[in-house]
Amino acid sequence: MEERDHKKLGPELELFYIDPEVGKGLPMFLPKGAVIKREIEKFVIEEETKRGYLHVKTPDIARLELYQKSGHYPHYRDSMYAPLDIDGEKFMLRPMTCPHHFQLYLSRPRSYRELPMRIAELAQLYRYEQSGELMGLQRLRTFCLADAHIICASEEQAAEEIDKALELIIYMAGVFGLKQGEDFKFRLSLGDRANSEKYYKNDDAWEKGEDLLRTLMRRRGQEFEEANGEAAFYGPKIDVQMKNANGKEDTAFTVQYDFCMPDRFDLSYIGQDGGKKRAFVVHRSSIGAIERSMAFLIEHYAGAFPLWLSPVQASVLPIGEAHMVFARDVFEQLKSAGIRAEIDESGESLGKKIRDAKQTKIPYLLVIGDEELKNKTATLESRDLAVQTGKGNVGALSVADIIQKLKQEIVTRG
Repeated sequence: MEERDHKKLGPELELFYIDPEVGKGLPMFLPKGAVIKREIEKFVIEEETKRGYLHVKTPDIARLELYQKSGHYPHYRDSMYAPLDIDGEKFMLRPMTCPHHFQLYLSRPRSYRELPMRIAELAQLYRYEQSGELMGLQRLRTFCLADAHIICASEEQAAEEIDKALELIIYMAGVFGLKQGEDFKFRLSLGDRANSEKYYKNDDAWEKGEDLLRTLMRRRGQEFEEANGEAAFYGPKIDVQMKNANGKEDTAFTVQYDFCMPDRFDLSYIGQDGGKKRAFVVHRSSIGAIERSMAFLIEHYAGAFPLWLSPVQASVLPIGEAHMVFARDVFEQLKSAGIRAEIDESGESLGKKIRDAKQTKIPYLLVIGDEELKNKTATLESRDLAVQTGKGNVGALSVADIIQKLKQEIVTRG
């Protein structure tokens, strides 16, 4: 549906654009789009931290040897950029954070008491996508991934962490108003035993890993479909699939079981008996690539973002010149309270000001005229109430009451 297409709405609402001088697949976020991206990232960090994730920051590049060690370079090199020569050493722009996080885990010996260790990062990644595959914010050559790697002490602990990761994904999707079966579905992505070039060769581990995920999904009572040949090279995964406005299905979020990397990186811990034990690894992304999630959300909301995500949350509309001083005071109060506000100081009629604000899908309008000036109030108009009831007038309220109402809605991400 063209009216919901994020490639059309993004530039129209001044969220992002692709600059040909900068390059294909390299999005430029305008101030309003940057606000949305920042709010999503803040939500990810807050929610993951509550659930025991340790947020870290690792470099955007690493030595080529690291990706040879992980197996990404031989298995994934067609999607990686060419090596950079720095002081005689070869470095890669990273396409994923797994090796960085494993090295961080290996920075000192670990005890079973520290596990599960949930290492998370909002990581900027770089992948070479064919020109024909690039599309808006959905297929890019650089993006920010809400990534995490969970180091576990046993298969049972790994299964528990996969279960918790799915709970996190469903919760976060729910905050955005996305419903399973309607907006997204689950897919169990399997490996191909015969394709040893694409997949790590260990038939028993593949059988065990796929059965672990299949059993978990059935136990949860979760509807899912299976897809052969869609797994990561190091293990099977549960993908959250979404459709864009053009009907094309894409993987939005994912949870992966990894039986390969613990051996490649010698990921181990000191067990209760004092002996060295092999760790288990779960890869997961709570909301996938921030940019791809933004594309889905722009289309899901048709650009009318909920208050907490809206680039401009409220617009102050003075009816005439006589109301301008009070309107500016209201505007400053909103800003001081942390509400993203703007004021329309143009000489246009109130009707034109309201139409302009509605066109940019601002959630709340504060109209100020003679009565409001006299009573030190503002008449609050709600975009969402207008959609639900046909009438958006909340009524005349004090500025303090308006601020309290908006802040409550923002903090609860309603």
